[in-house]
Amino acid sequence: MIRTTDAIVLSALALLCLGVVMVHSAGMGVGGAEPVTFVSILFSQTTIYAALAMVCLFLASRYPIEKNLTTCRGGSALAWLLPAIVIVCLLVYVPVIGRGVNGARRWVSLSGFGVPFGFQPSEIAKWGLPLALAWHLGRQRHRMDRFFVGALPAMLALGGVAGLIALEDLGTGVLIAVAGGVVLLAGGVRLKHILPAAPVAIVLLVVAVMMEPYRVRRVLSFLDPWGDPEGAGYHMLQSMSAVSGGEGFGRGLGFGLQKFGYLPEDQNDFLFAVVCEEMGVVGAGLVILLYLVILWAGIRIMREQKRLAVRLVCLGIVTTIGVQAIINTVVVTGLGPTKGIALPLMSSGGTGWILTAASLGLIVGIERRRVAMAGAQPATETRSIESLSPATHIVTKPLRLRPPAPKTPAIEPAPAADSGIEVVSPRRKPMRTAG
Repeated sequence: MIRTTDAIVLSALALLCLGVVMVHSAGMGVGGAEPVTFVSILFSQTTIYAALAMVCLFLASRYPIEKNLTTCRGGSALAWLLPAIVIVCLLVYVPVIGRGVNGARRWVSLSGFGVPFGFQPSEIAKWGLPLALAWHLGRQRHRMDRFFVGALPAMLALGGVAGLIALEDLGTGVLIAVAGGVVLLAGGVRLKHILPAAPVAIVLLVVAVMMEPYRVRRVLSFLDPWGDPEGAGYHMLQSMSAVSGGEGFGRGLGFGLQKFGYLPEDQNDFLFAVVCEEMGVVGAGLVILLYLVILWAGIRIMREQKRLAVRLVCLGIVTTIGVQAIINTVVVTGLGPTKGIALPLMSSGGTGWILTAASLGLIVGIERRRVAMAGAQPATETRSIESLSPATHIVTKPLRLRPPAPKTPAIEPAPAADSGIEVVSPRRKPMRTAG
């Protein structure tokens, strides 16, 4: 039977390989575009990112995250993770390195210093905050049922990071808030402490939508995409056209039509629409099945852990992947307003692939160390005589043999004499008979 760790690794590898193929298929063009061949895919930047993601998964599985979860404040790297996340998120507003894309400042680029490297701080916050919350909740688990000394600091940290991200990327901010809220509830925060914050969060969400005109147009186009088919509703209509065009088995790999200038962001946030068009319901079902396998294996690993902080790490990672995949598929299929949320391990993006794979590697490492420790415990408790070689004369634990209980010999009664007196066992009182 396949192990849960192997299920996670194989599913992540399958999603990355499928993502590499579909990203190149979505990148096909007409006219002077370069042809897509096996060699061009093999040595492409996308393949390099996928290989780096698997390397990071392997390295993260060897990292003992449990030690950092138990180390006291100051001695653990996780104690400084939350301040580091806030500083990195603020870098997008630095004029030299902050870079805007599609009207939002979401990237940090070092190209101004001659380094061809850039990343999205929201990705670091998305995967780093569950670790920081798990560390905090594990240390303060006895105070989580109290509001001011337990729940409030964790809720303020989550709300501050999610709000900072939502200023430029509302979808990722909502994703972080939902995943963090699940971790808080599982970590011991009472529901009655979180529910009063829900109306405040909804009001802030509405304000964030109303502040940006393009967000309002997206909501209105979701309600009536045919009201402006050439404008605000164009993206959703083209996506739904691609999804419905694949039918059962799709048009065939590489034979999609919407990617030729019709479907925007076909390599990134709307890659799942290309999968549906070219591979049909079968291909879409395969992708969903791979995500379900990761969720099942992650939850099963989480339930096997005994320490709260370790369980919260697994839960935070699994929840983030699951909620992100749900948001992407809901948006692509037209069941929600258009929003730029990538499909984990498939949509083009080096930072997302590497950090997602590394997070899964942490879960794999946690389970492998648990299994190794469970297998080593019986061997250290006892040693049998059969396991000792003839040259071994020292036994770490002496064998204690209990001597058998002595058997009391039974006393046979002698035959009765003519005097009329009966001879019996010493255990019974003698009884005289009438003469």
